[in-house]
Amino acid sequence: MFVKKGDKVKIITGKDKNKEGVVLTAFPKADRVIVEGANMIKKHQKPSAGAPQGGIVETEASIHVSNVMVIDPSNGEPTRVGYKEVDGKKVRVSKKTGEVLDK
Repeated sequence: MFVKKGDKVKIITGKDKNKEGVVLTAFPKADRVIVEGANMIKKHQKPSAGAPQGGIVETEASIHVSNVMVIDPSNGEPTRVGYKEVDGKKVRVSKKTGEVLDK
């Protein structure tokens, strides 16, 4: 999967189109990611020991990874991701600028 936790991404389709956010969690087996502040849902929470108040809680739901694009840190634009071998390690590379995305 081309997206990792901590990446800044732009949502390219759906109800949150053109929103930007940071990937909070990545689920590689399901090809889904949770983006901060995007795809918000309301969940009805029963009072429990962990949440004694209960009520309606707003939280982020997962988005399919095909609906997001990684933002290139050098120019701030969304880009596709390629792979290259640098010093014997496989790293992610921006298709627009050719810069390495992994630190």
